[in-house]
Amino acid sequence: MQTKSLEVLPLARCRRASLLVCSRVGAALALLLCVVGANAQQRPLITEDVDIIPPGTLRVEAGIDFLQNAKFPLSGLTGDQTRVGVIGVNIGLAPNVELQIEGVAQNFLSINTRTLPSPIPLDLSGNLNNSTNDTGDFTIATKIKIRNETARAPSLGFRFGVQLPNSNQTRGIGANQTNAFGTVLVGKRFGRDGRLNTFGNFGLGILTAPTEAFTQNDVFLYGLAGIYRLNERINLAGEVNGRASTRSGRAPLGTESQSEARLGVQFKTTTGLRFDAAGILGLSDFSPRSGVTFGVTYDTPSVFAPAR
Repeated sequence: MQTKSLEVLPLARCRRASLLVCSRVGAALALLLCVVGANAQQRPLITEDVDIIPPGTLRVEAGIDFLQNAKFPLSGLTGDQTRVGVIGVNIGLAPNVELQIEGVAQNFLSINTRTLPSPIPLDLSGNLNNSTNDTGDFTIATKIKIRNETARAPSLGFRFGVQLPNSNQTRGIGANQTNAFGTVLVGKRFGRDGRLNTFGNFGLGILTAPTEAFTQNDVFLYGLAGIYRLNERINLAGEVNGRASTRSGRAPLGTESQSEARLGVQFKTTTGLRFDAAGILGLSDFSPRSGVTFGVTYDTPSVFAPAR
């Protein structure tokens, strides 16, 4: 009897230890799955999340914006703007590096008012001076994740890029200038299973002054956003994003301060597509008064193997 009791006691302890190890491993795996599955959910927001899409995958975004009382001080035009083909393509190059290409395929402006004479020469004769359209300026950027989030500290990243001069300034919508920017990215999750994802951007933009030779305007870039997961399919998203001129007095034409707020929803389907919609409210004198945006996002499976 004594021998049997000595054999059973260690066996019970081993079983309890095994169950404890399994429970801890299971919790760790569950946490890992939550982190892996919590990739950046971008549209309809323009503030950049710190998270990187998996290496070798693509994120393709497309949308359409309707903006009321959009203002273009460089051309002196104001009106209702429709942006068709708000395109974004993100490419995962490494676990912490992502390449981004974004822009607008076509801008349409229904002109409400115009300043005479215009600050720059315009060519609107083909549309009877009532409307104009043009290609948007595209941006190429690289996002680098520097550190992962911990229990107390946020995740950190850096994004830098250049805006290309694809537009035609005589159409009155784009500035047709080359601009550069760099921002620091910060992110932190809160709540059960990281249900609330908050992230912010701050940095510097160097904008060419279109009407002043050898002149630029350095603007402070900022953004604060949050995405709240209601359930497996529906997220609520909101942000305040903009730029602030660092010039004392009036900023050079085409480089004015701009700011807007967005509040919307993301809906994930069983097909892998994610639809989004948001309302837009202008917060500065040179921002559109209001607007709405609609879009769709698709994350591809791995399509290539990045070089090592």
